Amino acid sequence: MSRFTKELRVIPKPAWITAWFAYLCVSVPLFFFVAPTDPAMRKLPRWEQALLIYGFSLLLVAWVALIGYIYSDAKRRQMRYVMWTLLATFVPHAIGMILYFILRDPLPKTCPSCGHLEKLKLPFCPHCGALLHPTCPKCNKPLELNWVNCAYCGQQLPEPATRAGLNHQGA
Repeated sequence: MSRFTKELRVIPKPAWITAWFAYLCVSVPLFFFVAPTDPAMRKLPRWEQALLIYGFSLLLVAWVALIGYIYSDAKRRQMRYVMWTLLATFVPHAIGMILYFILRDPLPKTCPSCGHLEKLKLPFCPHCGALLHPTCPKCNKPLELNWVNCAYCGQQLPEPATRAGLNHQGA
């Protein structure tokens, strides 16, 4: 399953239902009642009218689905999901949506020991003390798994296989 498919599953079913209901409520009346009476639309053949109306109405589906995504994604990231949903909905020109994707928090990680969701990138679980991220043996700063040297103090690190077992020294 691709990452895009996984992210699409974040959108709640009520958002999809609302999106397609809004699509039908907007596009069908436009096609059957507005297009035949509008002078500019009457100049177009019926298939072009349908393509124009139903095609642009798909933007409404995408907009509602994106708001549903922001709601669920902010909730799973333990953010203020109501506030972000309202910002995404009511700030014009999609600025609220853009701000959400720029400012959103990283996904929380579960502690392998106690299962607690931890939002911050801490080296140790605040609930059980288990090591969440490897730390530098010299400066005790968090490390990335593919680093060869510590980015903070320059300490050469052990091989990646043994790095998972690094403990917080001096504690």
